[in-house]
Amino acid sequence: MKIYLVATPIGNLGDITLRALEVLKAAPLIACEDTRVSLKLLNHYGIKTRLISCHQHTSPEKLQIIFDVLVKTGEMAVITDAGTPGISDPGNLLIEAALKRFGAKCEIIPIPGTSALTSALSVAGLPTDKFIFLGFLPHKKGRETIFKTIASAEETIVFYESTHRIIKTLEKLATVLAGDRRLVVAREITKKFESIYRGNAREILRQVLADSAKGEFVVMVDRKR
Repeated sequence: MKIYLVATPIGNLGDITLRALEVLKAAPLIACEDTRVSLKLLNHYGIKTRLISCHQHTSPEKLQIIFDVLVKTGEMAVITDAGTPGISDPGNLLIEAALKRFGAKCEIIPIPGTSALTSALSVAGLPTDKFIFLGFLPHKKGRETIFKTIASAEETIVFYESTHRIIKTLEKLATVLAGDRRLVVAREITKKFESIYRGNAREILRQVLADSAKGEFVVMVDRKR
């Protein structure tokens, strides 16, 4: 049995590989985070493969249905709403369950492509030989501890932030980081309103406020020097 983890565009639909398209067309089933979102991509490329939702709230019964199809057909593909499945994404839950059930009988094959994490880091101009990825920061429990970790980190720190929390997060960073600590914030990468903000936390806060910037953000903090 084979499960293909297929990276999909994070915004611009042209950012998909030829191999990814071939796999999605040939797969008997595609497990995706949200069928409505994935259908836009498949329709754009004329792909008629059956979709089935699989996310962090998927029940064991639903997983059983997915695995029944996998056993019958021998292979399937997994995609996320945007980017690489399993990277800050519930796709890892399906893979964990598959490995637990099938073990070595199931081959997990990556079909690489775009990722907000690596795309943002590539243009940051910050040290990338070592970095710590924090996913989305906690909203309440553990939040203060996370900011202390960021302030003392000797590696580049990367995390995702939402439209609704970016201002509060930048305000907090401005209080815990030294004034000369460099940040790079990427917004809506590969999309129409893509923006890259550079400076210290207070400078970037002013830029984001001036732009009335909305969207999904990747925040990168230079290591402590």
